[in-house]
Amino acid sequence: MKQNYFAHESAFIDGNVVIGQDTKIWHFTHVMSGCSIGERCNLGQNVVVSPGVRLGNNVKVQNNVSIYTGVICEDDVFLGPSMVFTNVINPRSAIARKDQYKTTLVEKGASIGANATIICGVRIGRYAFIGAGAVVTRDVAPYELVVGNPARHSGWMSEFGHRLKFDADGMATCPESLEKYQLKNNNVIKILP
Repeated sequence: MKQNYFAHESAFIDGNVVIGQDTKIWHFTHVMSGCSIGERCNLGQNVVVSPGVRLGNNVKVQNNVSIYTGVICEDDVFLGPSMVFTNVINPRSAIARKDQYKTTLVEKGASIGANATIICGVRIGRYAFIGAGAVVTRDVAPYELVVGNPARHSGWMSEFGHRLKFDADGMATCPESLEKYQLKNNNVIKILP
């Protein structure tokens, strides 16, 4: 059967993996057994995808990212350079805790900035934006912008990645897409045409 994805000659791909069409896997990347990678993904240099990880379509993984067992990334997720996932709350070298891995869900369109750390067991909402270097210890709402250590609410982002400025009626417009958003009860929704 013809391989429908690209893998650099230095990449190592275990057996029993699913890799979607037009995905690119670059230098020194290790894709481990039992994971699933969607179509049109791009895995940069020195990436590790651990067993059981699921990546949707069009996921962009920048250099030096390890995606550990328990992580699920939906379609169109961006993982910035050297960002970190964890999968155990209280790791110890001498104590095996593989049965305690927690699930971390990164929903459609979310972006995680360079050098951010995501503590396991959280849910990062659709189109949320995690600032560079942030340490996420709690769930992040859809469209929410969080920054700092620990990560704190800093605003709201459009699907095109622009900060939303809400008026007195709780309405905002993305300057690039001109799509409209509503802020109500501390939640943002996109207004469909």
